[in-house]
Amino acid sequence: MYKYIITLLMLCCPILPVLADEVKLQPHHPDRYVVVKGDTLWGIAGRFLKDPWQWPQVWKMNREQIKNPHLIYPGDVVMLDMSSGSPQLRLLRETVANPEVTLTPGIRTEQLDVEAIPTISPRIIAPFLSQPLIIENDGLKDAPRIIAGPENRVVLSPGSRIYVDKIDEGEGTLWNIYRTGKTYIDPETKAVLGTEAIYLGDARISKYGEPASGDIVSAKEEIFANDKLVAAPESLQTNFVPQAPEDDVQGRILSIYGGVAEAGRNTIIAISKGSDDGLEQGHVLAINRNGRVIKNPGYDKKNKKGSENIKLPNERIGLAMVFRTFDKISYALIMQATEPVNVLDVVEKP
Repeated sequence: MYKYIITLLMLCCPILPVLADEVKLQPHHPDRYVVVKGDTLWGIAGRFLKDPWQWPQVWKMNREQIKNPHLIYPGDVVMLDMSSGSPQLRLLRETVANPEVTLTPGIRTEQLDVEAIPTISPRIIAPFLSQPLIIENDGLKDAPRIIAGPENRVVLSPGSRIYVDKIDEGEGTLWNIYRTGKTYIDPETKAVLGTEAIYLGDARISKYGEPASGDIVSAKEEIFANDKLVAAPESLQTNFVPQAPEDDVQGRILSIYGGVAEAGRNTIIAISKGSDDGLEQGHVLAINRNGRVIKNPGYDKKNKKGSENIKLPNERIGLAMVFRTFDKISYALIMQATEPVNVLDVVEKP
């Protein structure tokens, strides 16, 4: 026989100064919400909060908890507590246990097929967690190179045997295949931010040495001799907390993925700021449209008094969440958009 045990998890750590902004609730927010499979942390936050990046504030999360957040599972109940005079969230956690077993509050027993809810949709961002790749100039110069494929075959496809100039034993079995792509230039400073390596597919190495050999196991684009190999990452962080950056940051949208001229919600963008600028996974940025410059109708042309032109203020048109960072470039997912988002639109701390 089984019984249900409810444990109340309360996070009582000091709040960060950066999270001290006033929390605004949704007009018709629920008092409690039961988490279901398919939910995302951003979606749940948006049910309660006008600004979902204030999630750490209503949980009273400190810096360490933001970096290593508590996991939330289907069946958990998120409750809004106003007893202190300011919004706070609590988690009612329901676990199934043998009645003879005593559980310490906060400890959870899990079935293996129950997964914590992700921050944002893994279906959209999964390919960008491991590829494409931003590299420094000549970053692929010394990477292992495909030197040949099957006899008389120019285009290499899944199932093709490949030969690589050198891969030593212990360097890994699964490798991503790349080709040098476009170079990103900072639109403000004109400095080179990095080069994008175009992800082509995956290969599995079966024999090490000079040369090594293996097989192509998947291909997104045509693969040729001279394409480069990079060891596939063993694990990637997918659990992070939506939050505003601690420091002011301002950059531009460098590119929009998916072959479209304009972007909307659930579109991936590359932006001109990265970890060197303080950006981290989970940081939420406002997307602003640069204000137009117009002729000043009150300009005294005869006496040249006043400003001839007036720049209108920037207008917020959306929000984006950073989910992968490099030194000078980051990938972000557009979470909200009231107008089409374009390359060179401004991203900054909301």
